Amino acid sequence: MTAHSQSSSNTRTCGTCTLCCRLPDIDELSKPANAWCTHCVDGMGCQIYQNRPQTCRDFLCLWMTDATLGDEWEPAKAHMMVYTQGPQMTVLVDPAYPAMWKLEPYSTQLHDWAKEAEGRGGYVIVFVGDDVFKV
Repeated sequence: MTAHSQSSSNTRTCGTCTLCCRLPDIDELSKPANAWCTHCVDGMGCQIYQNRPQTCRDFLCLWMTDATLGDEWEPAKAHMMVYTQGPQMTVLVDPAYPAMWKLEPYSTQLHDWAKEAEGRGGYVIVFVGDDVFKV
């Protein structure tokens, strides 16, 4: 059982962060958004890590894959996860910290990313509980 995974592009690890086990919905596990996966031990990780569904295998948050993101974007610190899907950048905010994405340094960076994405026909979308915001 481990939350530690490593990207081939840098040496970052998940550490004790398990936000990806709570914030997104995972259809293969019938897990709704913002609910703990029944296979997750908070702060430790996945009990079925070796047999986890493909969606979980394929997922890495942007902090894990983009070495240019500062330590402030580590999901456990930021209380949010960022990932990309084609032209869309998605931000999943921990509902226990609903205003985090509006605080600095996050707000400025999200608006900068939105400007960049718009030039490519993309956008930044933020999910906070049941609320959805386009930056």
